[in-house]
Amino acid sequence: MSLLEKTRKFYHSDSFWAGLFRDLIFVFVVVAVFSSASQVIFGLWTPMVAVESESMVPNIQIGDIIFMESMDRTVVITNIEGAQKNYTSFGKYGDVILYKPLGMGGRTPIIHRAMYYVETGEPMWNGGPPAPHAGYITKGDNNPSYDQKGSISYLQPVKKEWVTGVARLSRVPVLGCISLAARGNDACIKHLWT
Repeated sequence: MSLLEKTRKFYHSDSFWAGLFRDLIFVFVVVAVFSSASQVIFGLWTPMVAVESESMVPNIQIGDIIFMESMDRTVVITNIEGAQKNYTSFGKYGDVILYKPLGMGGRTPIIHRAMYYVETGEPMWNGGPPAPHAGYITKGDNNPSYDQKGSISYLQPVKKEWVTGVARLSRVPVLGCISLAARGNDACIKHLWT
């Protein structure tokens, strides 16, 4: 029996195992195509993140999926630069960035807006302390103050190397709830029922 005949027999088989194997091949091909396209378009193998908090409401909601573009493919436009250039992203001036808090892996990344950039020694805000190093001052659209004034990145501007991506396209509502629920995070369910 030739390889073509074996392939046809396998493809048309009613066997449970043949069906399962065909489904696994299909899933593998879909994932490979999606990952490859993501790498080409966004520069990341996994360009999607699920939003876990209300810090970016009303522009980004809990459970939204956000597509990220790799930092080596783009430049961050801060809120101040965005206002000067009339550039908006997700409802306000400037880019929304994804960063590792204090540059540490293993912690939940933060998705907030880059408000402005400070150099070492510059005040982090009007009347604020000097920046210990250069970086972005960030803020959630729904938060009253900068991340650097609170517990997220206390007195630490976000270094460029801590930024893993810039939010692009638009949000995909609710779809991220699947990912959050699978990780035991019920914030999405609470948000949807309130």
